[in-house]
This record gives sequence, structure tokens and C-alpha cells, in this order.
Amino acid sequence: MTSSTPLTRRQTLRFAAGGAAALALPARAAYPEKPITLVVTFAAGGASDIVARVVGEQLARKLGQAVVVDNKPGAGGSIGGTAVMRAAPDGHTLMLSNSTPVAIGPFALEKQPYDPVADFTHIAAIGTAPCVVMAHPGSGINTVVDLENAARKADKGGTPLQFGSGGPASIGHVWGELMVRSIGVKMTHVPYRGGAPMTTDLVAGLIPVGIDVVTAYVPFFKSGQLRPIAVTSAQRSPLVPDVPSVQEFGYRKLVLDNFFGLSGPKGLPAEVVTRLNTAVNEVLAQTDVKKKLLELGVTETPGTPAAFTGFVRDQVAALQPLVKSIRVTL
Repeated sequence: MTSSTPLTRRQTLRFAAGGAAALALPARAAYPEKPITLVVTFAAGGASDIVARVVGEQLARKLGQAVVVDNKPGAGGSIGGTAVMRAAPDGHTLMLSNSTPVAIGPFALEKQPYDPVADFTHIAAIGTAPCVVMAHPGSGINTVVDLENAARKADKGGTPLQFGSGGPASIGHVWGELMVRSIGVKMTHVPYRGGAPMTTDLVAGLIPVGIDVVTAYVPFFKSGQLRPIAVTSAQRSPLVPDVPSVQEFGYRKLVLDNFFGLSGPKGLPAEVVTRLNTAVNEVLAQTDVKKKLLELGVTETPGTPAAFTGFVRDQVAALQPLVKSIRVTL
């Protein structure tokens, strides 16, 4: 057939079909294509783990795929954070982000393993939960003012007041060091391998003061085994509404909330981020989820990816210099 020979109708249709096939792009499979791994940077049983399971169960229903919680504790949350940073940016590996792996842990290591803003896609805020400052009933410490006075007295006596936390570079540790800097006296940090062993020693009176996320301690307050002094938020926590906030005592510089959110590797496709953000916000609107989070001391904070990213950026800006300057190391 020469260039001047006209195409038959059948040839024209065959040519058009072939050209269309050559130009067609493979259709992208709907997200999610397989089960989602939700990395928790703490051991099973803690506040982060429980939040992940509460939210993850409902996310699975929204997304039509299983959400499998994978606990990767250690190095101030940086082990789990590094695993998520290195994961494929397809939305099938995510992190239950919070203050420790995002705004504390990376800066407490000799070599910073990742940039918590640039190396992740921050998808959705879940909520915030304050720490609670608590004392053994026999310590004579009933308020933050009492704590300051006790610390000053102990410092003058040459034996700094001890305070316990769930571990080095935990948010409880950081808050205690923040108070040391704020009031200008020495206190000695006693690190534990989690909140449970700290609680055992605090109940026994082996340490006078402990600081941890409020979640697990309500039964100890109700039984009188421990005395709550204050929550570290600007407002009172609905979980312990009778406990004043540090701001009520005039300690504005001591306001520090632990946050929870959903994050993934950098470079997540926009449609995946939108799908996940919408699903998380829908989950947070459920009455049963609100109730379960409240029981953990978590106040839900739904919002946009941009808002959560800005929040993370602000947390990092506030805590990075603090962690480095007070030499909180792992």
C-alpha cells in the first residue's frame, strides 16, 4: 500500500484501536491495595499502643483493609520512626506519631536519624493528652507550688529532689527538666523502663514525684495511692477534671501536651493523604471513639493535613532546642 492509497474502513478502525492501546496508561489500583501496617514507637499496652488500636480498628472499617499494629519501641521512638521513614511511600506503612518520636527522640540521639518535618508526610491529627505530675501521699507535696518549695528545700540541703519518668527522653523526663530550668533549682531524674515500674516505686514511696501521660493513673488517684498535683496542659483534662492545670498555678512556661497523629513517609500521593485524613476525621467523629479516647485522657483534634503539619513544625521548633540544651540523651 502506497502513501497515496486510501485506508479501508476496517484498516482505519484497526489503526485507531492500536493507537488507543498504545496510548492507554495502566489504571492505578484503588488505595489501599493490601493491609496497612501502623507502626507504634512504644511497647504494647501503653497510651500510644491503645490509641493506635482504637483508631486503627475503625480505620480498617472505613478503608476496607486490615490495619495491623506493629510495635517498634526503642531509642526514644526513633527505631519505629526510622522504619517508617524508609518505607515505600504508598500509604501501606504508617506511624502513630506523637511527641516522643517526632519532637524529642531524634534530638536526644548523638546522631539525628531523621528530620521529623521534612522526612515524613504528616497526615492527620488525632488528639492531645497532657502529662500528670503526681506525688506519693506521704511526700507532703499537694500542688506545683509545694513541688517548687520542696525542690528548693532539698537543693539547699544538698540532696536534690528526685522525680521519676517512663524513661530517658520521655515527655515526662522533658517536662521535669523544663521545670528545673524554669524554677532554677536542681532535681534528679530517675529513669524507668516504662510507666509501670515507675508507678511501683512511686506507690511504695521510693521516689516522691512522678511525671507521665495521664492515661494510666486514674485508678491510683481514685484509690488514694497517688496524689495528682497538676496536668501539664493549659486547661484541665476531662479525664481528671478536678486536677488543676499548671497554667492555673501561673506556670505558663510549663505547659506541654503529648500529641497523637497519623504520619507516613515523605512523598505520599495527595489522593492517599486525602483519603486517610478524611477517614481519620470520620473516625474521630464517632461517639464510641470519642468515649474511648476520653477514657485515655485524649481530646480529639481533627483537622487538615496542612494544620497537622504546621502543628508538628511548631512542636519541633519548641522542643528541639530544649532537648539539646538540657542534654536529654539516650
